[in-house]
Amino acid sequence: MHKNFLIHFSLILLISCSEGTSTSIDIPITSEVEKLIEHSKEFERQVLSYETPGGAIHFAIGFGIANSIMVEGDGGNIIIDASDSVFEAEKIYSLFKEKSSSPIKAIIYTHNHGDHTFGTAFYINNQNEKPQIISHEDTDYYVQRIMGILNPIISERSTRMFGTLLPEKDLINVGIGPSLNVAKSPTGYIKPDLTFKDDLKINIAGINIELFHAPGETNDQIFVWLPNHKALMPGDNIYKTFPNLYTIRGTTHRDVKGWVESIDHMKTFNAEYLFPSHTKPIIGKDQINEVLTTYRDAIQYIHDQTIRLMNQGLYPDEIAEIIKLPDNLANSPYLYEFYGTVRWSVKSIFNGYLGWFSGNPSELDPLSRKERALRISKLAGGDEMLLKQLYTAVDNKDMQWALELSDHLIVLDYFTVEVKQLRKEALIYEGSRSPNPNKRNYLLTSALELDESFDNTVLIERTDELLEQVSIHTLFDVLSVRFNPESYNNDYFLACFNFSSGVIKNISIRNKVAVVTNSKQQSCDLNITSDEIEFKKILVGLQSPITAIASGKIEVEGDPTEFLKFLSIFR
Repeated sequence: MHKNFLIHFSLILLISCSEGTSTSIDIPITSEVEKLIEHSKEFERQVLSYETPGGAIHFAIGFGIANSIMVEGDGGNIIIDASDSVFEAEKIYSLFKEKSSSPIKAIIYTHNHGDHTFGTAFYINNQNEKPQIISHEDTDYYVQRIMGILNPIISERSTRMFGTLLPEKDLINVGIGPSLNVAKSPTGYIKPDLTFKDDLKINIAGINIELFHAPGETNDQIFVWLPNHKALMPGDNIYKTFPNLYTIRGTTHRDVKGWVESIDHMKTFNAEYLFPSHTKPIIGKDQINEVLTTYRDAIQYIHDQTIRLMNQGLYPDEIAEIIKLPDNLANSPYLYEFYGTVRWSVKSIFNGYLGWFSGNPSELDPLSRKERALRISKLAGGDEMLLKQLYTAVDNKDMQWALELSDHLIVLDYFTVEVKQLRKEALIYEGSRSPNPNKRNYLLTSALELDESFDNTVLIERTDELLEQVSIHTLFDVLSVRFNPESYNNDYFLACFNFSSGVIKNISIRNKVAVVTNSKQQSCDLNITSDEIEFKKILVGLQSPITAIASGKIEVEGDPTEFLKFLSIFR
């Protein structure tokens, strides 16, 4: 029974390439993706070493998505970004150790994304002394947020975007790295123990380190400046592709104007070495300045022109059709659309300033998908004629129209074997011709999902170690958003939880809402006493609640059956 209310909290992603499914689809290699194939050379797996004025810096690229950087100090080293998995961190460190076997004294997270933080447990488990973990003060908040209330939707969309279910032969790359390898080992995120708000200057192992908050790809993004080394680590605010001012896996609004200002701040340091968290280093003051200038100007151009056209009353889809980068920017190898795109960025900027409503009165309360599909079908002469139009669109290689026609048929419950096959053809055609790996992988994975033999099994292992990093507050937030009001008919119910850590949590069911509070209550329908870790195990399926009650690990004051029923409403 306990698996019915299992909470999935493991962060992005589910399955490594070709491991989650035996399904295969025939994907042609088209001329449109030749430049993307060439781009894979950017991620040749290796460790690059540089002797800077302040000492040696080693740069691991091609191990999963994100780069990992080791800076040598006196009797100890620091790691900047710990890679996307313990699996990759172990490989990387075996090579770093050949360069210097001194212990790791600190790990710096440039931001919260799992490809930068999930390898940390390797260093914790293989060091006599725990390295200090440093980040912006908001980093753990964003990790908890995605581990919590946004799963499993972020996992599902990320799986498509990064192509982690595609057969290995069909995954060219993910734009900023070869592949995401999160699922090759248990998630190794460890909470930071030193955080800062605006800036932090610190010396670790004789290395002078300056950290600065630099909003951009994430709100918690920082950059690292090593003054003695003349080296800058910009995190994800610079990489060799047009930036993801919006990501199709879903994210909070990215502060585009703040991104420009962050790059301007970086420029003031006149770095001689630039080590991005994705793609290869840039060496030389002039080249670095040129890339930073080109990058920030492209971002500002898209921002400013979007605002200009918004103020003329244009709708986001109209603006996305109009705005193109000037040729001198568009032709920069640092701005090819191998990750973000101009058109997606425009829509995100519009939404960030004005919200979801385009301004078109017909879109304020549009017809439902079902009603629109019914009317489109009637215009076409019925569902059979709509199907005929779908055949015609596929025959004419009018594949975007084919996808939209198949949308209508699906809504009309006319998702026949024919419609499924035609939709699959359209997805493969559009995906195989997209030089943007986000779009390519998303469409091709969506085609894969249409096969009867498709297997979407989650393979990430849940461990006690990971549970220690997941806040009990996060899991109660998850319970709140997992409550289905249709599954519960009582007017009011209060369950009170007292944890040995001193934390008090209550869930009251009222007005069809699960309300979470933190203060001691007097009249509880259920009183539950437990260690945090034991209750976490129940919520994620590592422990049966029946076994936990029988063993005394969880004490229930009241009817234990009522406790089990209570848990079941959050399935």
